[in-house]
Amino acid sequence: MHERFFLFLAFLFSFGAYGTELSDDACLDCHGVAGFAVPIGETGGGAMRSLDINAHALKQSVHGELPCIECHAGIEKLPHDKDGLQAVDCVTCHSRLEKGGLSGKRRGHRVRGELSSRQKTVVNNARYQTSIHADTAVENNATCDRCHTAHYVYRSDDSRATTYSGNSPQMCGACHTKELQEYRFSVHGANLKRPWRGESATCSDCHTSHRISGEKLTAHRIVTDSCGDCHELEVEAYLSTTHGALAWLGNSDAAKCANCHRAHAMRAVDDPLSLVSSESKLITCRECHEDANENFIQYRVHGNTHDYEKYPYMWLAARIMVGIVLFVLIFFYAHSMLWFYREIHSRVIEWRIVDSRRYPFRVKRPHKKSGKHFRRFSWQWRLNHWAVALSVMTLVFTGMSVMYANASWAVWAVEAAGGHGLFTTIHRFAAVVFLGAIIGHAVAVIYNIRRNPDFDWFGPDSLLPRKKDWQDMVGQFKWFFGKGEQPRFDRWTYWEKFDYWAVYWGALVIGVSGMMLWFSDTVGNLLPGWVLNVATIAHGVEAFLAVMTLFVVHFFNNHIRPGKFPLDIVMFSGSWDLEEFKEERPEEYRRLVESGELEKYLVAPPSPARSRLYHILGFILLGIGFVLLALVVRSFIHGGLV
Repeated sequence: MHERFFLFLAFLFSFGAYGTELSDDACLDCHGVAGFAVPIGETGGGAMRSLDINAHALKQSVHGELPCIECHAGIEKLPHDKDGLQAVDCVTCHSRLEKGGLSGKRRGHRVRGELSSRQKTVVNNARYQTSIHADTAVENNATCDRCHTAHYVYRSDDSRATTYSGNSPQMCGACHTKELQEYRFSVHGANLKRPWRGESATCSDCHTSHRISGEKLTAHRIVTDSCGDCHELEVEAYLSTTHGALAWLGNSDAAKCANCHRAHAMRAVDDPLSLVSSESKLITCRECHEDANENFIQYRVHGNTHDYEKYPYMWLAARIMVGIVLFVLIFFYAHSMLWFYREIHSRVIEWRIVDSRRYPFRVKRPHKKSGKHFRRFSWQWRLNHWAVALSVMTLVFTGMSVMYANASWAVWAVEAAGGHGLFTTIHRFAAVVFLGAIIGHAVAVIYNIRRNPDFDWFGPDSLLPRKKDWQDMVGQFKWFFGKGEQPRFDRWTYWEKFDYWAVYWGALVIGVSGMMLWFSDTVGNLLPGWVLNVATIAHGVEAFLAVMTLFVVHFFNNHIRPGKFPLDIVMFSGSWDLEEFKEERPEEYRRLVESGELEKYLVAPPSPARSRLYHILGFILLGIGFVLLALVVRSFIHGGLV
């Protein structure tokens, strides 16, 4: 041993003549010798630290064209001392790549639509710095050379790389021994040994290579996304369930992939040791749902609306709900566009002179002011409308953040509110207010009707559909196309009746399905579990329809159409100017004049201060509605509906 030590010293001193020669060949004169090592102990005895380099393998690595001193900075002469050497700093060097700061030639061409090798390195370097592996407070943490080795760094798709998919379990397992042992017996680990069955998931496939997070929620999102790379339909279906949405938003109690499938010891579904096998599924569900029974486990955690053979009820529910959405939106969007076109072209043409030239302009007809107002809604109905409007907007914001849980705005909103728990509480409170307002309105209407034995159920004051509504709708479409005069509307128009009964339809569908989801444990035990899947579809699609009609069609009919633009404050003030009432409801005006009852509905107009207040409140509500509409449409474009 001592002979080797003195031989080593003699070998070192023989290089004094090199002086400042710092070529790679000079470095390899020592480090290129097989078996080159230095003693670890102070006396030269004991273990040796290997410092030899396989020059051929190094040249073939991604760093093969870089000079040695690019990484081993601070060496100014050979031979060099071991003391005072700068530690190799991979992170700083790879950060400089972004500015093209490294010397030497850089290989790697860019494939269209993909990042170049250099860009990938920069991105991975940035991700590593925020990962748990970069935490210097953790003893023996994973540094760059621990995973990639110091000198033999190959592209990850090169089978010689330690980070190659097939090699990564062994590489990661050097630190994570327990996880490696579980993985070897899992369905993923077993398939890795049977390449003829196709590729199998390894460590980096699930955890990514550089975004390893120590924060549980972030780690869950990363792993869930990674699962979707192979199990796309299953993850898409999972995220549409209460489990997936709430887990994504931070509910630590919601079931995640690893809870039902195990993280590293995952087994095939038909394996008796699998947590979701037919023998074990009920036991697994009872870990969270203690009273679960055979009905409950019929819930389809990964059910989708595309496979009729496996999930017929979900398929049918989706087709029915989407059919309703398409019919309603196509009809009323066409109705709104035709109305807009007709009102614009019904305006009076005025010729104006601009820069000595005459141009035609369509001018909005000014509304006459009579100084008198017609009371259309009492304060009780206006208060009820406020309760419905505010609760619906709250339900949309909190509910759509769950329906589109992985949308960036939803994640931000939940985090800003302090977590999913508060959001859930707010959503349920708003649901109670909404249903209370709807049911309370129905009770009040029935009470008033019972007090009036002469009430005509299909008369002008009734909100039930009648023959005149059909005639008015046909007449309105004829007017749209210039084939007749606009109908003379009575107290309630056909589109107002649609709005009215649509609220009850929505309250029924959303209310019943929402209550089923709220008390899912009880419902799941009493009825087959797939009923909850159907309830989720109905709840979400009907809510989407409500957004697309209330914040588009309802807003247009009452505020945005040319004759009303920019705002109608009748639901705030409760009254219309008498001249506007004559124009909007000529048939009702005629009836009241002939019966002599008009005078009892006349009231003073709101003061200028109140009118300003009503306009401010109205524009605020319109603004909130349009923001919610934009968020939902954006989420729909990226995430779909069912």
